[in-house]
Amino acid sequence: MTAPNPIPLILTAIGSVAGTVAVLGYYGYLHFAKPEDALLLAEFTMLKTIPGEDYRVSLKPADQVAQCIDGVLVLFDLQQKGLSGVLVDDAKRAVRCNP
Repeated sequence: MTAPNPIPLILTAIGSVAGTVAVLGYYGYLHFAKPEDALLLAEFTMLKTIPGEDYRVSLKPADQVAQCIDGVLVLFDLQQKGLSGVLVDDAKRAVRCNP
C-alpha cells in the first residue's frame, strides 16, 4: 500500500484560501488600513441654537451618519463602505453622547 500524495490536498487548500480572499475583496468585505485612513475626512461646525434666533442649514443631508456606541459618537461614511471614525474636537478628545 502506498501513501496518498499530499500535494493535491495542499494545492487545494491554498487555492481555497486564495479564492476566498479574492471573493471577499471583490465584494468589499476586506479593508487593509493605510496611514491615510486616519486623516481628517470632513470638518464639522457646531451651530449654537439661541432661543428666538433663526439659523439656516442645507436641506441636503451630510455624507455621514452618527451613532452613539459605548458613550462615544461614531460617524459612519455613506459614500465609502466600511469607513467609520470617532468624532473628536480640536484637542483630539472624543465627543461623548448619552446612549
